Amino acid sequence: MIDSYQVFDLGKRLQNLANVFVWFCIMLLPTQGLVALTSTAMVWEWKAKSDHHHHHQRMGSGPILSSSSLFLSLFLISLGQGGYNPCLQAFGADQLAITQSDHDKLPSSNKEEEDEDINDQISNEKKKSLFFKWWYFGICTGSLLGVSLMSYLQDTFGWGLGFAIPTIAMAASVAPFLCGSRFYTVINKQPKSSAAGININPINNLIQSIKATASKLQEKPLCSQDSDQSSLVSNNPNNAVVDPIEETKSVLRLLPIWGMLLMFAIIFQQPATFFTKQGMTMKRNIGNHFMIPPATLQSAINVSIILLMPFYDKIVIPIFRVITRSDTGINVMQRMGFGMFLSIIAMSIAAVVETKRLEISRRILPELLHHENSSSAPQITVPLSIFWLLPQYIILGVSDVFTVVGMQEFFYSEVPSKMKTMGMALHLSVFGVGSFLSALLIAFIEILTSDSEGKHSWFTDDMNEARLDKYYWLLAFSSALSLFFFAISYKYYNRGNQ
Repeated sequence: MIDSYQVFDLGKRLQNLANVFVWFCIMLLPTQGLVALTSTAMVWEWKAKSDHHHHHQRMGSGPILSSSSLFLSLFLISLGQGGYNPCLQAFGADQLAITQSDHDKLPSSNKEEEDEDINDQISNEKKKSLFFKWWYFGICTGSLLGVSLMSYLQDTFGWGLGFAIPTIAMAASVAPFLCGSRFYTVINKQPKSSAAGININPINNLIQSIKATASKLQEKPLCSQDSDQSSLVSNNPNNAVVDPIEETKSVLRLLPIWGMLLMFAIIFQQPATFFTKQGMTMKRNIGNHFMIPPATLQSAINVSIILLMPFYDKIVIPIFRVITRSDTGINVMQRMGFGMFLSIIAMSIAAVVETKRLEISRRILPELLHHENSSSAPQITVPLSIFWLLPQYIILGVSDVFTVVGMQEFFYSEVPSKMKTMGMALHLSVFGVGSFLSALLIAFIEILTSDSEGKHSWFTDDMNEARLDKYYWLLAFSSALSLFFFAISYKYYNRGNQ
């Protein structure tokens, strides 16, 4: 005869399998996109070889079909990443949480239970902090392989093989994920309604919560990271129903912090764009035969993160303990603020280096024009080593260790327990929105700094006339202003929490 415990255990396993099945479907999207991308690259390579041999290219639906398959594959990859990235981080952090079953021990006094809860919370915070640091370490390690080894394979053996390897790796990762399904921790969700009569319908609650929040939003501070108290909304181990209006308020209170981090996200876009453009005009050769690709310097960011991350708790935290005279050394919001400060330094260094490059370029340009009998020389190589760009790359990498990891932990910890995925989505959306804002800022500056009389804008293709130094100073000033308001908000939240 099947008892109630067996029924409960069976239901829990079925729930785990259902969640894993949803994960499986989500992870299939980027895998399908990678398969389509690999197939498109291989077809293009085959057609290029075929056209080369026969000298007859068939025009018509071929290029259109290839372009359509390319954009479709990129769309599937983007859709899949947007689906599983925030879920995967929240899911991984949930595995480290101490659940209610861990407290079902021998009877103890209220004082002992309170001490045990505090110890469990401290243990959870340390585990989550460690998880997010090593999570980002793994991402940067994979990214380093992408910009180094995979770039070499793509240039040497073609795009088909370059895309096939990550496709196989992505497909192979699904198998070990499914094998661990029975061991995963699944946070129980609240029922659709409660004994108190609160409806948990998400759409209805969203509408009602926004109305109520807009009319009577209370100025409650975020919890201090130094406090021994729990997050803004606790994990609610007894499955008590949390007012959905309060849940919405807790998310809306994060929006000012979210907005102040957008400048960091804009700076985050520079290494792949203008830093690389700077490097293309600088001396890149090592010896007489090897030429450094400008984009390769982006690996300096990943290398600095990989080298710093293992020593973060052993070296960085003890230094901050001496400075702040706190046992924790530095809390999450302080960590984000320090990373923003480092990004300001990085942009200032980038502006100084660009100013130096322009001075050298304008000094040697008349001699080159006279020697070549030309009216313009936009592609000259400035006799300034590309390694002068390394400090700005390295400092940006160090700032990522503080700000990006801090953002992950902050947005995960400061949302209600059943909205952890939304918290991670908020973290990722900072960089998505920051990318769009970076493009809009460039377009706006392009309009302001150019005119119909032939005046060059800050971003002209002629790097001898471009003024990236002014753009870098603008980013540094804007980021400093953002950091100032970030510091005011931090003091406000701490003062209200005392």
